Amino acid sequence: MPWSSPQRALDELRAGNRRFVAGSPRHPNQDADRRTAVAGGQDPFAVIVGCSDSRLAAEIIFDRGLGDLFVVRTAGHTAGPEVLGSVEYAVTILGTPLVVVLGHDSCGAVQAAREAVRTGTPPPGHLGAVVDAVLPSLRQAADRGVEDIDGIVDIHIAQTVEALVSNSAALAAAVAAGRCAVVGMSYRLSAGAVRTVAEVPAAAAAKAPAQARPVDPVAPSAG
Repeated sequence: MPWSSPQRALDELRAGNRRFVAGSPRHPNQDADRRTAVAGGQDPFAVIVGCSDSRLAAEIIFDRGLGDLFVVRTAGHTAGPEVLGSVEYAVTILGTPLVVVLGHDSCGAVQAAREAVRTGTPPPGHLGAVVDAVLPSLRQAADRGVEDIDGIVDIHIAQTVEALVSNSAALAAAVAAGRCAVVGMSYRLSAGAVRTVAEVPAAAAAKAPAQARPVDPVAPSAG
């Protein structure tokens, strides 16, 4: 497949994001010829496990088109069985070499979970499932003395990276074999830029398959 290298796939995502931030997107693979070309099958080079926030459209943020990204979105990028199954499908069946957990600043799901803890009032309906999935990240943030919302979001992104690898034997095996990498990114809603928060590179997976390696220190946001 043309995107066999996790690093190459990651470099392509970063290049697309730089074009988006600079206001010079190329809009690749968005024409009628591409639509026809991928009608019979798909070969995405990255899985994006992203938050459902309407401002977090992966194909726009990374300046990609049809057939490029396998996108799975839930509120707060929570990773339940359906998400894990979707990721495993892309990695094991489609051979996708990169999984990206995409969060963002001022995440509403994280704020809702923090408010539920503060007030002791459980959220209504199925929103409780989203809050429950974020609670481990809130506990880790509390243990580390992190109170800034965007610092907590960074921790939650890293926790999701760790959860994906820990809870999916298929994904962990692909990472250990060097076929796939898992990277956590945080998107700035105003600036449009992404930065790497955590990663499980192929070389590190055999040593620590269930732990995401933090890349940037978690610190209060500057804006």
